[in-house]
Amino acid sequence: MIQRVFMFFERYSFGVCTYLGEKFNISSSKIRLFFIYTSFLAVGFPLVFYFLAAFTLDIRNYIKKARLKYWDM
Repeated sequence: MIQRVFMFFERYSFGVCTYLGEKFNISSSKIRLFFIYTSFLAVGFPLVFYFLAAFTLDIRNYIKKARLKYWDM
């Protein structure tokens, strides 16, 4: 059970750091460290931003896939 939770977070949460790293041309490991350090300093506020970004990216990918399916018909 715990392994499934870890796999879920590894699969979906690391996409945010990779996306931001590619967008701003920064190493994704530096972005991860930034989120970790700021979450300790700001008592979890960056985690809220992180989860909102992950949700937004997931919805964005879903919309792109739906749009491609629509135009294939």
